[in-house]
Amino acid sequence: MELILLIAVVVIAVLAYRSYRRTQLQTKKQQELTAAEVESVKRTADEDITKFGEELQDLDLDMVGKDLGDGARQDYQRALDSYESAKQAVAQVTEADQIKHVIEILEDGRYAMACVRARVNGEPLPQRRPSCFFNPQHGPSVEDVTWAPPGGAPREVPACAADAERVRAGADPDIRKVMVGPQRVPYWQAGPAYAPYAQGMFGALGGVMTGMFIGTMLGGMFAGGGYGDYAGGYEGGGEGGGEGGGEGGDGGGFDFSEDSGGDMGGGDSGGWGDFGGDFGDF
Repeated sequence: MELILLIAVVVIAVLAYRSYRRTQLQTKKQQELTAAEVESVKRTADEDITKFGEELQDLDLDMVGKDLGDGARQDYQRALDSYESAKQAVAQVTEADQIKHVIEILEDGRYAMACVRARVNGEPLPQRRPSCFFNPQHGPSVEDVTWAPPGGAPREVPACAADAERVRAGADPDIRKVMVGPQRVPYWQAGPAYAPYAQGMFGALGGVMTGMFIGTMLGGMFAGGGYGDYAGGYEGGGEGGGEGGGEGGDGGGFDFSEDSGGDMGGGDSGGWGDFGGDFGDF
């Protein structure tokens, strides 16, 4: 009897050790990315920064001749600061997981820019929502839609107005694709280097984010926790910053704050200068 118990304990110990080693090896493999993979995700983030800079230039032209209040000026300065900070941060990236911080900076800037437009147009400040799932360059999402990848199960994802309309019409959304070898693929199928990229945008959603990526290459990464816990929250709660705090419309299931403004409008705007002036190297 004692021999049987001893054998059972040994078998259980061996199985547990093998499971532990398998998990450790999988995690190590996920984290050991090639220089080419790191450079790929870094290039993707840099493209996003360039696109954001172009949108800031367009915003500058749109605002010419319009009456700007303090809140709009402060939000615009925050968008400008985010652009500069993102450029500096991406230049210092040496590991894929550092991309998360770059993307979080861009998320902040995109929301600030949306607040500028809302204030100038006399609209309520938008709710703080994650970027459009299909293409982060589209900026903050406005609603959630049910979508399924080819051969995958339906799931709720945040979408911009244009992509939400496409999905409802049965058309393909405008998906952010990146280069992997000789072909372009959706960012969620681009490999483990893009896990921090997605975490920078959707990490605050926690388990909801994992559900969004089920059936994709990144889905397995998040479910397995290969990159640790990146679920840092967006800044939310509190009253709308600056003037015109207002309510933000119905944001659906991904609203991060009780009030729409967050802290985006507050703070010192720094050296504002001429609104139509030079915004640096875009």
